[in-house]
Amino acid sequence: MNELRTRFGRPLRLAIVGGGPGAWIGEMHRTAAELDGHWRVVGGVFSSDAGRSRTGGVAMGFDAARSYGDLAELLDREKQRPDGAEAVAIMTPNDTHYPYAAAALDAGLDVVGDKPVTHDAAQARDLVARARKNGRIYAIAHGYSAYPMTRYARHLVREGALGALRLVQVEYIQSGLATRLEDGPSSNRLAWILDPQRSGLSLVMSAIGCHAQHLACFTSGLEIARVAADARALVPGRKVVDYTSALMEFKGGARGTLTVTQAAAGGENDIRLRVYGEKGMLDWSHRDLSYLRVALQGEPARVIGRGDPGLPPQIAALGRAPRGHPEGLREAFANIYREVAQERMARALGEASPDAPYPRIEEGAHTMAFIEACVESQRRGGWVAVESSA
Repeated sequence: MNELRTRFGRPLRLAIVGGGPGAWIGEMHRTAAELDGHWRVVGGVFSSDAGRSRTGGVAMGFDAARSYGDLAELLDREKQRPDGAEAVAIMTPNDTHYPYAAAALDAGLDVVGDKPVTHDAAQARDLVARARKNGRIYAIAHGYSAYPMTRYARHLVREGALGALRLVQVEYIQSGLATRLEDGPSSNRLAWILDPQRSGLSLVMSAIGCHAQHLACFTSGLEIARVAADARALVPGRKVVDYTSALMEFKGGARGTLTVTQAAAGGENDIRLRVYGEKGMLDWSHRDLSYLRVALQGEPARVIGRGDPGLPPQIAALGRAPRGHPEGLREAFANIYREVAQERMARALGEASPDAPYPRIEEGAHTMAFIEACVESQRRGGWVAVESSA
């Protein structure tokens, strides 16, 4: 990758949409993008208020001329510059993801977008079509799928280490909405999160459930065929969905379970993935993210760590520090940005694009179809088919 960056001759130019002063997700995207030297953040739109966007950009160290009032201005001005942005990273409230991404793709820019990609599956399919029509990259910031050990789990499944898959279990438990924030002082963030029209079809699925579903499908290599879900609010009187538990049937017949909530008091971003096949199982926990437990039938269980000898080169390359030195979500985000840059630079040099497994918009379309099916299952009280992303 460094050799490709050297031949390309410069970092790619990235504009940010959202993530103004004080927003942790903005800092995460900016620092992750620049971590390996393959991107340089050149400016952006940092607030839905034009005045705050301009002053916020300057406060964050960007050129006033590239601290824009809105996305239309950014796209127009950057297109006129010889050193204009080549991609945008979108980290705005959920209801803006689709129109912003559509505009960027139509303007000829690649996109790295936060989740959920859209409000519904129809919008997601439209983004798939736009990305293909314009020949653009659309990556999704599913950082949990870019840890070395979740990638290694995916590798082992693909290599047949577990044999035919039988069961996939995934959980994502949080406490951020365990109390009735609706009764406290309002803020701009709470105003859109607690508004079902803005946060999405299901708040918990838009916020964290999409990560869990994607991780299950990404690691197993399977799409979900149908689902039976319980999607509701655990906190009394709440209007938005803060809990979903689902039975899943994957194409090919494997079964699965998903449980996600933001209303579990004491929960702490607790993610766990277990994949069972005819030969054994894999077990990964976000609490111990640098390690993967592998238990094959009839053999002693093994714990494999990031940086261990014998890991495939493409897995080892996802880590940056020696074994035993902590790495986390920023580095996982950086892996996605590095893979997008690798594909972008290869295209510009007229070379074949590397087979990088960063999360793509097609996967986002499957996620939105899954969320719609969960909501419909709750309404009907039974199994619902999940529309294929094919």
